[in-house]
Amino acid sequence: MDGMIPALEAVLFAAGESVPLARLSLVLGVDEKELSDAVDTLSQRYEDEGRGMRILRLDDKVQMCSAPEYAGVISTCLEQRKPPMLSQPALETLAVVAYFQPVTRAYIEQVRGVDSSYTVSVLTDRGLIEECGRLEAPGRPAVFRTTDAFLRTMGVSRLSELPALPEVSGGEGLEKLQSAIDKLTGKPQPEQISIGDVADAKSEEG
Repeated sequence: MDGMIPALEAVLFAAGESVPLARLSLVLGVDEKELSDAVDTLSQRYEDEGRGMRILRLDDKVQMCSAPEYAGVISTCLEQRKPPMLSQPALETLAVVAYFQPVTRAYIEQVRGVDSSYTVSVLTDRGLIEECGRLEAPGRPAVFRTTDAFLRTMGVSRLSELPALPEVSGGEGLEKLQSAIDKLTGKPQPEQISIGDVADAKSEEG
C-alpha cells in the first residue's frame, strides 16, 4: 500500500477536482477496497501530521483540498472574495433539488408555488446544482441535481448524511421542507478550498 499512496496523492493533487474511486482503482491497478484503505491512510496521515491539506470523500469520489483552518489565510493571500450568502428563495430551491433530485424546474415551481427560473440560474452559476439530462416528455425539459460543490459546502460526504426529510405530499411540500432548510443552513460549513479553486484564482490574477 505504501507504494500506491504517493501515486494516489499525485493524481489527486494534479486533478484539482474530485476523482471517481472507480477510475482511481482502474488506473492504479488495485481493487476498490484496497484503494479505499489507501485513501483513509492518506487522509489520517494528513490529519496526524497537521498538514495543510485534507482528503475529502464526496459520495463515490475523492478530492484533495486545503485544511479548513487555513481558509482565511488562503483567501487573503489569493485575494479571494467570499461569495454572497444565498437568499431564502435560493435555499428553498436548493433544498428541493437536494431532496428530490433529479428534478425539473417545473417540479421545483410546483413545490415552491412560484417561478424559480432565476434561482435555478443562480444555483447553477454558483456550481451548487447542474443539468444532468433531459426528461423524455414534450419540450424535453432539463433535469437538475446537486454537485460535489454542494456536498463540500454542506460539509457532508454523501446525500444520505443530509437531515431526514418528513413525508411530503400535496400542497404541504414547502412547509415540510422548511425544517430541513433550517437544518441545512444552520449546519457549520467548513471553509475548504480545493486545488482547482486555487488554480482558478491564480489564472484570474494572470
